[in-house]
Amino acid sequence: MSDSSAAWPTIPDLAGKAVLITGASTGIGAELAVAFATQGCLVGLHYHSSVEAAEALAERIRSIGGTVHLVRGDASKTPEVVRVVEETAAAFGRLDGLINNAGGMVARVPYADMTDEHYDAVMDLNARSVLTASRAAIPFLKRQGGFIINTTSVAARNGASGGAGVYGSSKAFVSNVTRGMAKELIPMGIRVNAVAPGVIETPFHERYSTAAQLAAQLATIPQGRLGRAEDCVGAYLFLASDRLSPYVIGQVIEVNGGQLMP
Repeated sequence: MSDSSAAWPTIPDLAGKAVLITGASTGIGAELAVAFATQGCLVGLHYHSSVEAAEALAERIRSIGGTVHLVRGDASKTPEVVRVVEETAAAFGRLDGLINNAGGMVARVPYADMTDEHYDAVMDLNARSVLTASRAAIPFLKRQGGFIINTTSVAARNGASGGAGVYGSSKAFVSNVTRGMAKELIPMGIRVNAVAPGVIETPFHERYSTAAQLAAQLATIPQGRLGRAEDCVGAYLFLASDRLSPYVIGQVIEVNGGQLMP
């Protein structure tokens, strides 16, 4: 993980806001946790299986003077997602922002081999979790106004690479849910937007992609390199700030080095 978060410019209106980041123990989520902590946010750091990584990240945040609350739960299980949201709001006495970042491919399975069990696992983790967490957060967010930022993917637009089709479809679901929620929640003072990372060097691709698959993806990126987790942070900070993006509603910011220019 980089040390670049300390270099982010200060965004005054973020200080003191309580922000829950799901899937925050590694990768993009971990970079976000540090970046929001350095802005003076109270960070709810959700994790599931990466216990040691989450604890180490929380210690790092505390070492730089940040405030963090660790909360563990399985993002694919509705009762646990609801508990994660409610526990975070209780710990801070408020909730101003939710970043739905938890997700994963589960496994590369070609459409011809897909089972109902695989479909359910992918959709529960990537799609249902966004609906559940957002629904649970609404009563807290609407008290003073707030934001929801969903993490979708370049795979939502390009059909995804081999065996990742259902994952890409689950992210397309998230992108469209972002637009629908944005329309329904803005009257409550809740701004909803999304960020769509491209091919980012994180544990996600260490787990699901071969060197050959990454090389093939690299060849399609005009910027000539794979993304880094810190490349995504600025988009989230921008969307979280009422000062910077007060009139940005229902948008998906693509962060992919030019791989896809919609």
